[in-house]
Amino acid sequence: MMGMLLVRGYVHSEVLADHRVRPDAAADRVPQAILDGGPVVDTRGGQATSIDVPDHRIVLTFDDGPDPRWTPQVLDVLAKHHAHAVFFITGTMASRYPDLVRRMVEEGHEIGLHTFNHPDLSYQSTKRIDWELTQNQLALAGAAGIRTSLFRPPYSATASALDNNTWPVTQYVGSRGYLTVLTGDDSEDWRRPGVAEIIRNSTPADGEGAIVLMHDSGGDRSQTVRALDTYLPRLARQGYTFENLTEALDAPSAHTRVSGLELWKGRAWTALVTAADDLTGILVVGLAVIGVLVFARFGLMLLLSAVHTRRTRRPDFAWGPNAPVTEPVSVLVPAYNEAKCIESTVRSLVKSDHPVEILVVDDGSSDGTARIVEDLGLPGVRVVRQLNAGKPAALNRGIANARHDLIVMMDGDTVFEPSTVRELVQPFADPRVGAVAGNAKVGNKDTLIGAWQHIEYVMGFNLDRRMYDVLRCMPTIPGAVGAFRRGALDRVGGMSDDTLAEDTDITMALHRDGWKVVYTEKARAWTEAPESVQQLWSQRYRWCYGTMQAIWKHRRALVEGGPSGRFGRVGLPLVSLFMVVAPLLAPLIDLFLIYGLLFGPTGKTIAAWFGVLAIQAVCAAYAFVLDKERLTPLISLPLQQLLYRQLMYIVLLQSWITALTGGRLRWQKLRRMGQVAAPPGEEARTAVEEGAAR
Repeated sequence: MMGMLLVRGYVHSEVLADHRVRPDAAADRVPQAILDGGPVVDTRGGQATSIDVPDHRIVLTFDDGPDPRWTPQVLDVLAKHHAHAVFFITGTMASRYPDLVRRMVEEGHEIGLHTFNHPDLSYQSTKRIDWELTQNQLALAGAAGIRTSLFRPPYSATASALDNNTWPVTQYVGSRGYLTVLTGDDSEDWRRPGVAEIIRNSTPADGEGAIVLMHDSGGDRSQTVRALDTYLPRLARQGYTFENLTEALDAPSAHTRVSGLELWKGRAWTALVTAADDLTGILVVGLAVIGVLVFARFGLMLLLSAVHTRRTRRPDFAWGPNAPVTEPVSVLVPAYNEAKCIESTVRSLVKSDHPVEILVVDDGSSDGTARIVEDLGLPGVRVVRQLNAGKPAALNRGIANARHDLIVMMDGDTVFEPSTVRELVQPFADPRVGAVAGNAKVGNKDTLIGAWQHIEYVMGFNLDRRMYDVLRCMPTIPGAVGAFRRGALDRVGGMSDDTLAEDTDITMALHRDGWKVVYTEKARAWTEAPESVQQLWSQRYRWCYGTMQAIWKHRRALVEGGPSGRFGRVGLPLVSLFMVVAPLLAPLIDLFLIYGLLFGPTGKTIAAWFGVLAIQAVCAAYAFVLDKERLTPLISLPLQQLLYRQLMYIVLLQSWITALTGGRLRWQKLRRMGQVAAPPGEEARTAVEEGAAR
């Protein structure tokens, strides 16, 4: 896509064009015969001659086209009055509108080159001049299958205006086989002086022949079209004919058919430009869609998060008629090779200020995870062993062995605060609540990747959960900190291994079964985010692909009635738009940032990008304030947008490819470092307690 945008920018951009125009200079090195001669200058073969157009013959010339609006109107007027003309086309316009060039040739008009990017060639090297001519011929070959020997320099005038700067260009172009066509009578239509003035400027004196300069591009040419419709019949009545240059000079045609490689190169070029334009049009629509989605998401997050916060922080707020919830809870810890983390996890649970039983389900670990837990000898902790069968199976085994009706699930690399379990189960005071999402936070945020993930967790996950909570369509109970009512789990068949995102799958199943799923930010859990790019890639790839699987699995909710239908028509579209479609289209923001920096408008592009960044920063700061987090990590937000986000793009794209090609992805275990030993502040308190005990 970036390559196609570069092609588009190469053809369209004014930034690449050189708009310098050299002022008049001395003309002592220009032959006097040329200065006093006609508008056609022939320097081919090392000789310098000039040619006049015979009397009563007018060669109409149109510069800077073809233009999709004005060129067809000019051609229509010429066809109406049976007149021929010469169109001096630029390569950029011919590449974009090859059908108009083809029409010019088919209707008997002659084509001349006007360079590719319209620079003043007196400023350019011979290499650049060759490039301008070659690219112009390439576009002409692709559009009409011909090449031409006619050339008009940009910013040229009459032969008498040639000087010591422009004459060497004329000589060099002649050495390349081109006939230079200057101007006899300038209509000055580019000034838009009015129809009458254009006609007056274009009318030769006393029946003389002339080459008349007009334009079919470069601005509003309505006056040119109207003037032409009057000018042609008026001068025809005076005995003038309107012919191509070679017709007027009784010379062989300037056109030569091309074939073979030259023809196919031209066709490939125009096809590429057309494809680039078409793709850019699609990308612009995609950019508009992502713009709407981004601003809609930000707006909803800010508005609904404020609603959620006001509601849950009211002094009289209570989760339900049975508040507070004091009944004991079973905490399930599925563990597979968590030897580095499991002790910190279990010890944090033992310190809970809510009555708990702790079940560590060892899923066939080979690193002694179960033995470590057993050797701790902590009260209320049981170990259940099974052969490796995956996380969903381990959780179902834990549910079967749990003694209580309220079940908390967490990861083996996560640590809870003493109040986490208590806060997590309070929403069950409402008998309609089937599951509760807690507040997962990054514990190892002292690295750059950790800081970026910390921003993502606080803003992208927890602010989202507040929004989804208010909309009653929470998509995911995080595996690191979530609670369930046993009856709700039993009704939907427990944890499923149909997808790689069992947490999203079970949450959607609960919604469809009519249960409320809520979020409580006070139930904080500290988890170890991946340390390396490879580990991060594996985790996010599984999450993305698993989310797509879950959406597909529950797609029938779109057409069902009751609670399932409500989730299907509210929750699934929001999750699909904000978690799948928006991230897929989000790279367009960065693609167009690069495009704007290269091709302009640079200032507006930078302002727009920083505008989006500012909105993200406001949302992030708001999320950090709600979570009572320090704002310092937000310093790295711009770098996160430039680097970290690109990785997420590629992960999502790979997930899409896997889904569309029917690939299968295994559940991937992340390698943990055991860096989250206790919640923030716990280390110091633990040290004090141990010192007192000694």
